[in-house]
Amino acid sequence: MDFFGSKESLTTMEWILRAVISFLFLMIVAKLMGQRSISQLRFLDFIIALTLGNIIAHPLSDEKLGLKGSMITTLVLILLYIAGTWLGLRWPLFRHFLDPVPVTLVQNGSIHFKNLSKAKISIDYLFSELRKEKVEDIQKVSLALWEPGGTISVFMDTPYQPVTPGHLKWETKPFSITRPIIIQGKIDLNLLQEMNRDEEWLYAKLAPSHTQINKIILATITDSGDVQVYTEP
Repeated sequence: MDFFGSKESLTTMEWILRAVISFLFLMIVAKLMGQRSISQLRFLDFIIALTLGNIIAHPLSDEKLGLKGSMITTLVLILLYIAGTWLGLRWPLFRHFLDPVPVTLVQNGSIHFKNLSKAKISIDYLFSELRKEKVEDIQKVSLALWEPGGTISVFMDTPYQPVTPGHLKWETKPFSITRPIIIQGKIDLNLLQEMNRDEEWLYAKLAPSHTQINKIILATITDSGDVQVYTEP
């Protein structure tokens, strides 16, 4: 079945194969582009995402368009994207073009109206974003910046910042994070290795209450090695 090239008509199976190949191909492409392009769309990421969407979409709806040409074009664009990202890291002028410096929107409680126009955002949008940060009075904002990724960073003035144990000089325990070590009976071996532990150590921590790991739905572990098993109610 030649489903890569252009044809007058495609069978149902050829349409399915085109969709499957395109899906797998886009997964590989997204991996090549890196996590940043997925988590946040900046200028270069937006351009490449918009272009790729149009290139891949047409062969999936028009049998007269070959899939091979779209895949070659996509690979060329990905190479250009990688080259652009590399240039951004090596060439400051190009980096500033792709990711301009943050724009000051609010400083010491005062709105910079000219910068609002520069960032092309309205006053209503600014106040909407401040409300999301639980800011009820703009006079309490020490600094608000319009970031290149399209988000607003808000820093409250010192008297209105939350009180922390550090401010009160309280003694605190070292930071510890709880992570899943067993999910649906499967042990996260990479996490065990990261913590310099092995499966024998984990079995010893679970015994004698939980000897059958394959029946454990969820178990978590802290940085200090404490294991907690969660069971269905």
